[in-house]
Amino acid sequence: MTFEADDNLAQISGSPMISDGDFVDLIAKRARKLLWIARFLSARCPDPTALTRPLVSDLLSQSIQLKELLDAYGARNNRQWCRFRSLTATIKLFADVTYELLHIQYFLPCYRLLPIERDFAAATARSLELTHDVLIHATGWLLAQSHRLGLPVPADELYRENYAEDFPPGRLPNDRAMRRIKSASETVTHLATAYLNLAAESDLLTVVEKVEPKEYAACFPDPISENNLRSLKVRFHSLQSLYDTYVSETDIEHLDGDLPILRGHISIVYHLLEMATQLVHYYERHLDTNTGDATLRRKSAIAPKALLSLLMDYSIAYAGLYLRYGRCLCQNMLKRYAEIGRIKAPVPSYRGFHVRPSTLIARIVRHYGSDIRMELDDQSYDASSPMDIFRANEKINAQKRRWLASEIGRLPLPKGDLSENLIRTTVLNLVLKLTGQGKLIIYQQPLQLSNEFNSEGILLEQVTAEIGRLLATGQIDIKTDLSITFTGDKRVLSDLELLAKSGYGEDHFGNNITLPKELAYLRR
Repeated sequence: MTFEADDNLAQISGSPMISDGDFVDLIAKRARKLLWIARFLSARCPDPTALTRPLVSDLLSQSIQLKELLDAYGARNNRQWCRFRSLTATIKLFADVTYELLHIQYFLPCYRLLPIERDFAAATARSLELTHDVLIHATGWLLAQSHRLGLPVPADELYRENYAEDFPPGRLPNDRAMRRIKSASETVTHLATAYLNLAAESDLLTVVEKVEPKEYAACFPDPISENNLRSLKVRFHSLQSLYDTYVSETDIEHLDGDLPILRGHISIVYHLLEMATQLVHYYERHLDTNTGDATLRRKSAIAPKALLSLLMDYSIAYAGLYLRYGRCLCQNMLKRYAEIGRIKAPVPSYRGFHVRPSTLIARIVRHYGSDIRMELDDQSYDASSPMDIFRANEKINAQKRRWLASEIGRLPLPKGDLSENLIRTTVLNLVLKLTGQGKLIIYQQPLQLSNEFNSEGILLEQVTAEIGRLLATGQIDIKTDLSITFTGDKRVLSDLELLAKSGYGEDHFGNNITLPKELAYLRR
């Protein structure tokens, strides 16, 4: 819940100044319940369990309303009220973070998450202890600021409510009729593919694995920023909505136990990103030495090291961990629902299966975790391995050499002594003639021919060998209509076919070209 976009619209140019007395009276009235909750928390400061969802929800609601009012009157830029406004904003942000933590803690047994090598429940409890301490400090300082500003702190029990969360065991009966969907395979494939594509664009969640804690501060603003995390959070929220629209309460969800597990992984990543976005906002506004407000850094409710640990070691680290496990789950689901197909595709026009096309093919196959075979003549290759795909060039080049020899054999060759100049001229003439016929492509000008030619031997053999050397050294290539066959999951074959239609990411001269948006995950 953020309304930061309205902050700069609050102070209308030319507005009259409000008197100190009128403003104190206004804030005293509007801050009454927030200050009562602050006093309520102060009385229970040693007990983290005092932070229940009803209490934190009230704390969040009241701080949002008060912050908006303070911003509307320009408190952020007023020396008398800026600290009070800053503490209200801090309470709002950490109440929001705490509510997310409480939500995770309460719903953790319902998420059916895959077991991981770390204790997420214990990490969540420790994070709650930290945010509890932050809220205790912030509300305590808010009470002190209230005394300084002349704001009365309610001493009565007017707003005392039952903030305890005592729940009787059990659940309501699940007695609604399930929705039926036409194609289980199509639905699961669509959802799992959407998850895998989003996971491929979530590299910033792996940053914790690559840096030491002492280097966390260097991760801002690249790759971690409020904008990047907010964008990612929105996309996971959309993915959760996609599940709830097409899968939730359907017969397939009842029959396939992996689907609720996937829903849990989508949700936990979303909630962790919701937290991370808030924490990065606080870091950038309050603690970062490059972007933060120096007056706010002097007495922050949380130390930079503690906030970075909560952000990186909890929110981002666990989001990345559950994202990775969810990716494996989706890949296994796609294998189960795979429809096996077969497509024919052209051999890459530029030097066959060299590094770029082989790598892109393998990345598509690994993205889906499927078993795809590439076949050429009687040979089969593992399409998930660039090195295995490379081997196809042996057969491709052998076919090119055989074709080259037959083409040269059809062309008239000069008679007479085999001088070096004659051989050199014959090679150049043949290359130019075959190029003019559209059968060869010249990649290098001028061609670098051999330094010496042996005047002994058959001219046809020498010319064929030299043009073969030009081919092997990449100076020329042969235009062919060779094709290969991919066999495996139709979903993967669809992307491989799209890649082939896009020239395997390069033009006829090996220059990089833009891939279609459907293959955006390959750009990561």
